[in-house]
Amino acid sequence: MKQTMLGIIEVSTHFESLQALTKHRPLATLPFAGRYRLIDFILSNMVNSEITSVAVFPDKPYRSIIDHLGSGKHWDLNRKRDGLFIFTPEPQDGAFGSFDFIEKHIQFLLRSTQKYVVVANTYTICSVDFRQILKRHIETKSDITELKQFGRSLNIYILEKELLLKLFENFHEKGYETIMDVVRDEYNGVRIAPYEITQYVAKIQSIEDYYEHSLKLLQPEIWKQLFIESNPIFTKVKDEPPTKYAKQAVVKNSIIANGCIIEGNVENCVISRGVKIGKNTIIRNCVVMQKTIIGDNCILDGVILDKDVVVRNDVVIEAEKNEPVVLQKGSVQGALLKW
Repeated sequence: MKQTMLGIIEVSTHFESLQALTKHRPLATLPFAGRYRLIDFILSNMVNSEITSVAVFPDKPYRSIIDHLGSGKHWDLNRKRDGLFIFTPEPQDGAFGSFDFIEKHIQFLLRSTQKYVVVANTYTICSVDFRQILKRHIETKSDITELKQFGRSLNIYILEKELLLKLFENFHEKGYETIMDVVRDEYNGVRIAPYEITQYVAKIQSIEDYYEHSLKLLQPEIWKQLFIESNPIFTKVKDEPPTKYAKQAVVKNSIIANGCIIEGNVENCVISRGVKIGKNTIIRNCVVMQKTIIGDNCILDGVILDKDVVVRNDVVIEAEKNEPVVLQKGSVQGALLKW
């Protein structure tokens, strides 16, 4: 089974409603669950499904993709045969991740030995075994199997490599740019079978989605559906000391990564690596990304703090319910700029 599926991860998708968090990074490397990036979930699903050859098609900027994935060793994809392939866009490329872009790397598909292809995105988070889906795909004799939940497409597909190559032959004539275009075309003559995912799925397409699903991880029943012992989520390993909790610190129902210093009160929060929270500070219902510093005597409620944010002493930010305030990467929030 190991040589039957090839993975293609399309990393070029943009959502304007996420611009505040993706201005300086691709959506694929947006931090999630304290120590992971969005791309870790689909890539780990592929590896756990014995997919040993994965192609990643990123848009610009792609530096953080290369920095995070590297040679693929953290996913056991640094191999002499097959492995991880990152196809960076050429300067003149206009439609990244489209058929036109993949066509420029068609030799990769032609040389691959796998019969089937899994085409996926990075903004859909779930835990799936593609081997089971492939088995169903073969049994139903479908041309394309489309993953869905409650009838809503997850934009993840399985199809034969030969069909994908055939679609390339006339995609200019048909006007197709992506696999999604093929599925949406009612006159395409392709047999499409849905595969319903029953466990938890998160689609990160807006700030509200990101905030909602980040805090949902604090529910044990949700966490257990994503982080399964038999289907682990791998990520780039960073060696940092354990988090230090001061005597006066109070932490309730929160995810806290390593390397932090907690001196205040934390409740219902997701905290990434290397975060410092000062004395007499209270933060509730917040998502805090790596290396952010929050001063003393602050109150933060309903805030997403991007990487390297500095919140000075005595700052108060309390957002409306389900309308999080976003502090952008590297910004400084001073006491004179209270919300």
